[in-house]
Amino acid sequence: MKPVWIVDDDKSIRWVLEKTLAREKIAFQSFASATEALAQLDAGGEAPQVLVSDIRMPGQSGLELLQLFKERFPTLPVIIMTAYSDLESAVSAFQGGAFEYLPKPFDVDQALELIRRAIGESMHQSGAPNEEGLTPEILGQAPAMQEVFRAIGRLSQSSATVLITGESGSGKELVARAVHRHSPRADKPFIAINTAAIPRDLLESELFGHERGAFTGAAAQRQGRFEQAEGGTLFLDEIGDMPAELQTRLLRVLSDGHYYRVGGHSPLKTRVRIIAATHQNLEARVSQGLFREDLFHRLNVIRVRLPSLRERREDIPILARHFLHRSAQELGVEGKRFSDAALKHLCSLDFSGNVRQLENLCHWLTVMAPGQLLELADLPPELREAVPATPANDWESALANEVERLLGSDPGQVHMKLTHAFERVLINRALAHTGGRRIEAAQALGIGRNTITRKIQELGLDSSGASEDREGSSAR
Repeated sequence: MKPVWIVDDDKSIRWVLEKTLAREKIAFQSFASATEALAQLDAGGEAPQVLVSDIRMPGQSGLELLQLFKERFPTLPVIIMTAYSDLESAVSAFQGGAFEYLPKPFDVDQALELIRRAIGESMHQSGAPNEEGLTPEILGQAPAMQEVFRAIGRLSQSSATVLITGESGSGKELVARAVHRHSPRADKPFIAINTAAIPRDLLESELFGHERGAFTGAAAQRQGRFEQAEGGTLFLDEIGDMPAELQTRLLRVLSDGHYYRVGGHSPLKTRVRIIAATHQNLEARVSQGLFREDLFHRLNVIRVRLPSLRERREDIPILARHFLHRSAQELGVEGKRFSDAALKHLCSLDFSGNVRQLENLCHWLTVMAPGQLLELADLPPELREAVPATPANDWESALANEVERLLGSDPGQVHMKLTHAFERVLINRALAHTGGRRIEAAQALGIGRNTITRKIQELGLDSSGASEDREGSSAR
């Protein structure tokens, strides 16, 4: 194993660390200055597994040494020690890429534990350089997410237009990128544009490009997103907010595959795949006259509905672990983990911001939480004090999901299908409760005898064993 390098002009500090590492049988090498350490490196010496350096020394400082080592060995864990525990030193150390900041005087056991963690990080870096490439594109074990995965698989050999629906923050662009990555166009560009984030006056030029002199400020010809995505995929996010005049132009492109740059006279042919996404109900916007019906049908060739995070609560633990790990890697710090109590509380929350909100939370905790084990008290007050969702509302969420599914798969029949299903469940359960006696079932439901009889016939429940009460028979 490579040695741990100790660089400090204080002989007593070097002696303490040397004795500690020797007792633990950890190889080490000591230097009284940054110059000595660099000379050893320049002489062909092997790079250390971990560098432990004082921040203030005669000659080159520990921060300068940190910078030089990071230039040569970007993944090398560097621990900066200092007797000057000021904010500027700590910030400078972390900005320079330090693994950890160790103020003096330090507890020997604390220093040893820190060095052990740094060694583990060093071994991890050298043993798994391509770990990032092994990270799954999208995480999810919930049935609703498995359906999304199946849809991506079915679309892998297709170039059909796709409409992705789902709440803000649920990961629609991730799904769009996955569809592109697994398609025959994977080696071509993936260009994304948020149609709601670009001013109305600029959106046409962003999409279709413009000719020189087309408008004030158009000093040169400019390619639009359609040209940039040629042969690949154009992702139109928040399509529901597209202005009406741009909807008309987009419809023409989807209809015949031709378009004009702003100020242009020669038609351009496009061979891009369109993937659109929205958090809005496009059917409702069509009925309100806010979205063109013909454009809606052009986009709604294949619809993929992305569930909200509250519909896939069982995925919260794996997503939280993933985001904590990724944040720790990005920040170059040790990964943190949730306690069982904190994780249980998170799984009970609705997360109105969906996966994006959970990701931001994990990043915030990685930066701000003091300990490695994240407890309920570490959560931001707005989440710590949030009232957990009650199971009593689960049937409403399930109903909302079914409405959303039917709006996409069977528009025009939603009310009839759900009403019949609702009435069938009501009457069947009431009849089971009363042993099949219709009058008692009607009274329990609060409807009339004739109504329940008619509903049983309409819904085809006559074979359910329902029967009239004796009182009902004698009344006839």
